[in-house]
Parts: sequence; C-alpha cells; structure tokens
Amino acid sequence: MEYFNAFWVGGLICALGQVLIDKTKLTPARIMVGFVTAGVVLGALGLYGPLADFAGCGATVPLTGFGWALSEGVRKAVGEQGFLGAFTGGLTAGAAGTAAAIFLGFLAALLAKPRDKS
Repeated sequence: MEYFNAFWVGGLICALGQVLIDKTKLTPARIMVGFVTAGVVLGALGLYGPLADFAGCGATVPLTGFGWALSEGVRKAVGEQGFLGAFTGGLTAGAAGTAAAIFLGFLAALLAKPRDKS
C-alpha cells in the first residue's frame, strides 16, 4: 500500500504540473517556482508533513517536497539558533539533494557525447 500511495500522490502532483503547462500561459520556470513556494506554504501551515508521512517519496520527491524540506529546515534552525537559523536552515536542509543533483549532473556531462541538433 505504501508504494501505491506514493505512486498516486506523486502522479497527482505531476499531473497538476502538466495541466498547468497545457492549459495556462505560465512558463515552466514559473510553475516550478510555484510548486516550491506551495511546498513552503503548505509546510508552514502544517499540512505537508502529514502528506509526506502518508505518501513518502510520492510527496517528497516532487518540487513541493523540496519546498517543504526547506521550510522544515528553517523551522528547526530558527528553534535552535534563533534569527540566524532563518538564513542557514534552508541551506542545510537542502544541501544533500542539491549536492547530489550537481554531482549527478556533472557525471552525466562527462559520460554524454554532445552533438549538434542538425
């Protein structure tokens, strides 16, 4: 059941993104920022944590999950460090995912054989 919940929740989030791309004039960059911001707002309201517990990776892997991770990191860091945590918490919480994306992107660039599109 855990895999099923991850599949349908993640699929619903991705389907929402596809509908926004197809039916609106929003650019993909604006949609991405909207998803991250929605994750932050839902995390701040305490609504995204239960969804992440229910759906697992289906809720944490999409961009809304990245926004939620940032908001959780800031919340915890502010509790521990005070005002300075508002600036460091999000960076700390998102560091592992960001580092993995940079490393894997670099690895893909080394292994790929670029060529002209023509």
